[in-house]
Amino acid sequence: MSRVPPVASAAAAHRRFSRLALAVALTLAAGAVGAQQARTDNVPPPQDTPYPGTVTLHVDANDTVQGIFRVHETIPVKAGAVTLLYPEWIPGDHSPTGPINMLAGLKLSANGKPLTWKRDEYNVYAFHVDVPEGVSTIDASFQYMSGRTDSEGFEMTDRMMDMEWSKVVLYPAGYFSRGITFAPSVTLPQGWQFGTALETASQSGDTTTFKSVTLNNLVDSPMYAGEYFKRVDLNPGGDAPVHLDIVADAPKYLEMTPEQLKVHRALVSQAVKLFGSHHYDHYDFLFSLSDQLGGNGTEHHQSSENGLGADYFTAWNEAAPDRDLLAHEYTHSWNGKFRRPADLWTPNFNVPMGDSLLWVYEGQTQYWGFVLTARSGMWTAQQFRDALAMVAANYERNREGFQWRTLEDTTNDPTAARRSSLPYRSWQMSEDYYSGGQMMWLEVDAKLRSLTHDRKSLDDFASTFFGVDNGSYVTKTYAFDDVVAALNSVAPYDWASFLHSRVDALDPPLQNGIAGTGWKLVYTDQESEYEKQYNSRPQSSRHLYNFAWSIGLTMTEKGEVNDVRWDGPAFKAGVSTGATLMAVNGKDYSSDALKSAITAAKNGSAPIQLLLKYQGGYRTVSVDYHGGLQYPHLVRVEGTPDYLSEIIAARK
Repeated sequence: MSRVPPVASAAAAHRRFSRLALAVALTLAAGAVGAQQARTDNVPPPQDTPYPGTVTLHVDANDTVQGIFRVHETIPVKAGAVTLLYPEWIPGDHSPTGPINMLAGLKLSANGKPLTWKRDEYNVYAFHVDVPEGVSTIDASFQYMSGRTDSEGFEMTDRMMDMEWSKVVLYPAGYFSRGITFAPSVTLPQGWQFGTALETASQSGDTTTFKSVTLNNLVDSPMYAGEYFKRVDLNPGGDAPVHLDIVADAPKYLEMTPEQLKVHRALVSQAVKLFGSHHYDHYDFLFSLSDQLGGNGTEHHQSSENGLGADYFTAWNEAAPDRDLLAHEYTHSWNGKFRRPADLWTPNFNVPMGDSLLWVYEGQTQYWGFVLTARSGMWTAQQFRDALAMVAANYERNREGFQWRTLEDTTNDPTAARRSSLPYRSWQMSEDYYSGGQMMWLEVDAKLRSLTHDRKSLDDFASTFFGVDNGSYVTKTYAFDDVVAALNSVAPYDWASFLHSRVDALDPPLQNGIAGTGWKLVYTDQESEYEKQYNSRPQSSRHLYNFAWSIGLTMTEKGEVNDVRWDGPAFKAGVSTGATLMAVNGKDYSSDALKSAITAAKNGSAPIQLLLKYQGGYRTVSVDYHGGLQYPHLVRVEGTPDYLSEIIAARK
């Protein structure tokens, strides 16, 4: 018997082992792939067929002390497997923000007997239940535990509440939301009044039953209710009523002056003149004026959620910032709700949204929000220019993030960041499709005026694109090419390339928005009155001291560093967000002390010394900055057309 040489034997053994190892690896890999492929939820996909029967939904909103909404539903079913969904992808949030963590106490039953439910293994928003034979309806009860911390914002106080139906509903999977009919009702604290786009069917004591409505319209029709309530007619005699439904912390905050009523009514008339249509049967501005209820700004088709400080009316002359909120959310009835990007439309509230065109949906709405606030007289022309100067300054001096991100990439922020605070916003960027989009649409408006020798403007685009199908509120979707075609119908131009160069390219020239309007951006050492109010009002959620355009810091009133401009003077010195500024040049910190130090450094060579408290320790940094205080303003460029003044002129 011949023998295999030892070396050959080892090599052969190695080859056999390698083949075996490869076979095992391939088998394991195939199994792993199979396991990965199997990791999908067990939720029926939505079909465009009517759901049989009507779901009754009752919400008991009496518990203002503990902030608990108690929900009961009766759902028509057939025997077999049923999946109930809690809304995940919330319109207006553009992201999967449905607060499933706040749902508690879920119980299902049929004919008085409990049913066992099981949450989907890979989808926490889905609940499966096997319905026995002979059962035609199931009952579902649960509680929604509303936010009860100042940081999250209260949804219910002892005087008012903001109830979003998306938070207090379960619905059957397998159907488009427009195919599921609900009969909703709510019980409120005694004596409370409410505003909503829903229509009342009946009332019994403190319980109101609304007319049956499809799920998509139910979720689109939130309710504000409160002890102190006032409804104001904003278009007397109009064919589609528009109301301002106000809830407030105290009766005195409900009172409007004649001039305030006039400009709020002008907001409605100017918007309808702009778009040349309306896409609602009636519209309700739901408006909370409170220092307790969480601030809000969320669009809906026939209403909007709006929340500002209690002194909105009583401190009118000191509170210009945030006054564009109502105009912004109202514009969304046309832009975002009636006309909606195709990838943002979904068949129900548990199908992911796409946000690629938010620079139209939100960016142009941000533009019209500013413009309509000025056209209505809610802002003076100077307040409008000062507000716009602050936006423009961000895209002239805080452009660092555009070195690595495009404007369109920021449309992913609602899903990626969920509006959480960011340590270095100028570098990370945060939903810049709003203000960056606003600057782009300002440039488009100026370009249209220039191309047509001031005969056409973005107003014509608005009426052409958003004003179609007057009276209809059936969503009409659009894509990029539709936007381009509408712009070309106003004034032929290579709009596709223009938009791509602003939206899809790095370092887009968004500062051009001001340059084409007959104005230019300058900086002085004095804040505008608008910026003083923007930064410093105690009632403002911002309440920041803004040194972004000089030393490169924004500070809270307590000296906490809110943001550091990337590669700005403070950043280069080593200042980090989250630090607390304790002293400036050896003196206790105050905003005035920092202003004085920045001013003094302009005429000297010594750096500004900042004592910081950070992560339990103290350190001093030297900021080598000598440019003085820098605050943005707009000034006229003589000899050029004044398009900016034309843009904000009220329409006759």
